Amino acid sequence: MTEQSSPQVDPQARSRARKAVGVYGFDRLLLFIALTVVIQTLAMLIGAPVPVIMSALLALIVAFPLSMLVFKRHRLEANAAVAELKRQRAARKDWIQSELADR
Repeated sequence: MTEQSSPQVDPQARSRARKAVGVYGFDRLLLFIALTVVIQTLAMLIGAPVPVIMSALLALIVAFPLSMLVFKRHRLEANAAVAELKRQRAARKDWIQSELADR
């Protein structure tokens, strides 16, 4: 039986993934809040009061596709970081399964 070292999940990969996903999520949240404020302000300016929940729903509908365009770089960074973390976890899982199969 050959003794090979177990592949480990890089803690920095985990940190990069968390940071990238956090930044992208925070950017999307800020976009949603900004759109809600803009819609609410425009409604007040034209004299047509709209409930905040309706402004928020409209902002949510608009923010989803807009965030994919506006924050494309952040989205791609988050996807790459999470994919690398997933690859490392899969390698470790495969190693564990092969070690257990040898017993």
